[in-house]
Amino acid sequence: MNVRATPAEQRAPASPQAAASPIAPDCAGQNFFAGDRGLRELLALYLPSAVRAHLEPHFHRLGTLAGGRLDELARVADKHGPVLHPRDRCGRDEDWIEYHPAYREMEQIGFGDFQFHAMSHRAGVLGLGTPMPHVAKYAFQYLFVQGEFGIMCPISVTDTSIYLIRKYASPELKDYLLPRMLAGDLAVLWKGTQFMTEKAGGSDIGRIETVARQEGGSWRLYGEKWFCSHADADVALILARPEGAPAGSRGLALFALPRRLEDGARNSYRIVRLKDKLGTRSMASGEIRLEGAVAYPVGRLDQGLKQMMDQVNLSRLSHGVRAAAMMRRCVNEALAAARHRVAFGKPVVEHPLARRALMKLIVPTEQALSMMMAAAAAMDEADAGSEAAAQVLRILTPLVKFRACRDNVTVATGAMEMRGGNGYIEEWVNARLVRDAQIGLLWEGTSNINALDVIRRAVGKAGAHRALETLLRRRLAAVVGLPAAFVARLDEALARALEFAERAAREPAAEPQARRASSALYHAASAVLLAWEGTRSSVDARRALISGFVLEHRLTAKDPLAADGAPWEDDAIALLLPDASVPVERAAAMLASTRSPQPGRA
Repeated sequence: MNVRATPAEQRAPASPQAAASPIAPDCAGQNFFAGDRGLRELLALYLPSAVRAHLEPHFHRLGTLAGGRLDELARVADKHGPVLHPRDRCGRDEDWIEYHPAYREMEQIGFGDFQFHAMSHRAGVLGLGTPMPHVAKYAFQYLFVQGEFGIMCPISVTDTSIYLIRKYASPELKDYLLPRMLAGDLAVLWKGTQFMTEKAGGSDIGRIETVARQEGGSWRLYGEKWFCSHADADVALILARPEGAPAGSRGLALFALPRRLEDGARNSYRIVRLKDKLGTRSMASGEIRLEGAVAYPVGRLDQGLKQMMDQVNLSRLSHGVRAAAMMRRCVNEALAAARHRVAFGKPVVEHPLARRALMKLIVPTEQALSMMMAAAAAMDEADAGSEAAAQVLRILTPLVKFRACRDNVTVATGAMEMRGGNGYIEEWVNARLVRDAQIGLLWEGTSNINALDVIRRAVGKAGAHRALETLLRRRLAAVVGLPAAFVARLDEALARALEFAERAAREPAAEPQARRASSALYHAASAVLLAWEGTRSSVDARRALISGFVLEHRLTAKDPLAADGAPWEDDAIALLLPDASVPVERAAAMLASTRSPQPGRA
């Protein structure tokens, strides 16, 4: 069933006529792929040309949907969230969740038309003869989320659940679940999720209290799960403690929990209530009570948390991609407002303070795009057998989750401010972007948890930063056409960030610096990647200029009472804001005037 936004829910279109209005338009009607120079250029850099040529019409189609129909549906679904019905009309505990038709149409786009959940697991999606490269899959997610964020959780967690079942489940369990979970027809598709969080066990997952008992030849689960996103999924991956297993995380096992049993009967668990959330209102999150629910072990009973962490890490990377996507939408909205709104006799975008404020949104957005694409490329190489790439992915995943999700909150707030008072009104997309941005700080680990994963585990235990260093130094060596002094500063910043991270991992007293050390690694890595990207033949040198802003404002010490901004920055902003093409020679001339290295904190 198609649902159209009511007149009150429609926005003014971004059209020539709208420019004459005193109310600045939003991005309604834009093709978010056609308008994203950075994404198109990086796809040309990272995807094989034949694959990119095959997928490009689909990128354009999704870009049009994200700025059009999907955006309309997201607005409606956000206002008309899911409703839990605890019983049927005969008084039976047949709890079910009612969704607005707008949500169901978005499901058809995500699960049916584009089949995000199956892209990287089987051939045939969008006519591709092989499973989708991760670079392409995350690019599709990046475009989709610019229109709608909430439903990407069910899409992503179905994808990651398939990964775990393929990797760890018994042949019998695979035969039972995978044909249903990989289906492209919503009438037969089983969508997935994960249930971990409990009242006692959130970040401290070892405190989980759900019990697994063997009864009559089956495993049955008893307990409660406190925060279950996609609460009515067809199959959930869930952690529970088998009776007699040791306390702590070592005693947890991983189970697959179907919503319905093989004979079609309801499994023995109930959705107690739905959460009234700040954001992601289109998607149902709830509380689950397990009352002897039948479940199937996935992998070894003594490896549950380790196995589940594969899914958590995949979800973390997806959250980083979603943060990058929302930042892109925020930048698009901020530019639309600044270019069309006139204040004090000229467009807002011509005012110096506004120009610098816009750059504070653009820089972290481009950083996140570069980091997410590098992580996706590492995943493709790791899947092909590269251990070095697996190590790069090990550290990039929590880095992107940590920093991009934090930057998303700041960027969403800045974009709202650029629109002014209208940005605070629910009729415009900014309010939803601000609300939805917050969840990236919470799902799949808070900022502290992810920073500790970077420093304690990825650096301190796995030594994954060395593989990242090798990759980044190769990228630095391949930078051509930029001033040697600028490249030397990038090299120095990378060395200092790596040393800072090692020190934080090595010295217990330095643990409070885990967040700063993680941020330093993220900024140094993104600055190197941006400089490398900006000197590739298929990529405009605009990205090299962004690298200069990262180096100056994220990696260089400065006097808080000194004037901010070197003269070259105004010239760079004049090129970057109108999306003008920048030759390498011109970028190099600007970057040659950046300051010389100075001692300071990473």
